[in-house]
Amino acid sequence: MLETTTEPAVIIDEQKIHQTIQSNQHPGIIQVRKTLAKAREMQGLDEKDIAVLMAETSKELLEELYNTAKFVKETIYGKRLVLFAPLYISNLCHNECTYCAFRAKNKNINRCYLDQDQISKEIRTLVQQGHKRVLLVAGEAFPPRQNFEYYLNSIDTIYKTKVNNGEIRRVNVNIAPLSVTEFRLLKQKGIGTYQLFQETYHRETYARVHLAGQKSNYEWRINAMDRAMQAGIDDVGIGVLFGLYNWKFEILAMIQHIRHLENKFGVGPHTISVPRIEPASGSDTAANPPYAVSDQDFKKIVAILRLAVPYTGIIMSTRETPQMRRETLELGVSQISAGSRTNPGGYNEDAEDDSQFSLGDHRPLDEVINDITQLGFIPSFCTGCYRLGRTGQDFMDLAKPGEIKNHCDPNALSTFTEYLLDYASDSTRSVGEKLINTILNNMGATAKIRSEKLVNLVKSGKRDVYC
Repeated sequence: MLETTTEPAVIIDEQKIHQTIQSNQHPGIIQVRKTLAKAREMQGLDEKDIAVLMAETSKELLEELYNTAKFVKETIYGKRLVLFAPLYISNLCHNECTYCAFRAKNKNINRCYLDQDQISKEIRTLVQQGHKRVLLVAGEAFPPRQNFEYYLNSIDTIYKTKVNNGEIRRVNVNIAPLSVTEFRLLKQKGIGTYQLFQETYHRETYARVHLAGQKSNYEWRINAMDRAMQAGIDDVGIGVLFGLYNWKFEILAMIQHIRHLENKFGVGPHTISVPRIEPASGSDTAANPPYAVSDQDFKKIVAILRLAVPYTGIIMSTRETPQMRRETLELGVSQISAGSRTNPGGYNEDAEDDSQFSLGDHRPLDEVINDITQLGFIPSFCTGCYRLGRTGQDFMDLAKPGEIKNHCDPNALSTFTEYLLDYASDSTRSVGEKLINTILNNMGATAKIRSEKLVNLVKSGKRDVYC
């Protein structure tokens, strides 16, 4: 399966990172405010700027940091909030990652994988809840007598499963690093984003927590995004597992990775995920994170990333509690999972002990939507950009001058209207309709005309309308 690559590893300059953190430990008020003013220009921040903000601890300046992040988030993304569900199809794994319940030597979970009929059953359940996007997730081992085709067939199954007017319109994928040839096959299946986390960019820590299996190869993993982009996948998602090493180091290393992709391919990652390590069955590391991240530092992470890479989506999973998810929405989060299960077959069976990690938010999709709607956010199931080719550099060309909102806002309202008509509880439908009317009444003339047209098409019985 694996093919060697002549590409050098992405160079994470650890010495430079440590020096940058060390030399910016005590920034003055003027320097912090100068950095925040720069952030408001929405052109991103360099490593020194980021280190300045990471070092700040005063209540007054942290509030200014949060307010700046809110300004940038709302200017670029408005009140849109994209929702998706993870779909775990296997917990089989050859790796020995000390923080993960799926690790090969863990005897505390039942090993299983879903066949295509079971995958279709999971999708029917998700569609009946109202989902339009899923993230396909699998342990890093193939089922018996199967190979890479298992993933390709699973994507086919997801797309072809229909329930009345509903279907999954976009499959994003989080699976083991692939060869360029395999990435090309994955792209041909019409995926959205390929997502892969480095877990930690710190080499010594990486070796300590990845004891066996292909995942122990730091270079193979860190170069995966290069291979994906070489294969034509221009929407990729990166992330680290906060808690394995110092969060300040991880952010600066992630920025180095992003700049590498931007310099080489002209565009960085489409999304960044910010998971904190959570308890996992059979894992002492997960129960006692070596570098546990406090709630305050976690909020700083979200806010600083929003300022550092303003046009990149930030994903918040159901690892976090409802309260933490609420607090970080305004600070920069633009995508959340909802109603999640992290074990194969979890949407139709109760098998919590076989989950990859513990969840902090157990609420069903409708309850999450009701909550974020009351906070003034527009739940969006939009997949229009993927299908109209607005990905990678094309997406950034629209995002940076602010033009992407002219497409995303109407599409968010039309998909939210679909949800309210087809799936919502009476309570959610009531608060949702009020929010849509409020949003429409506060739109500019052109955006309002476009949005009302799509919303009225949905109300007349049309589905999957987008611009």
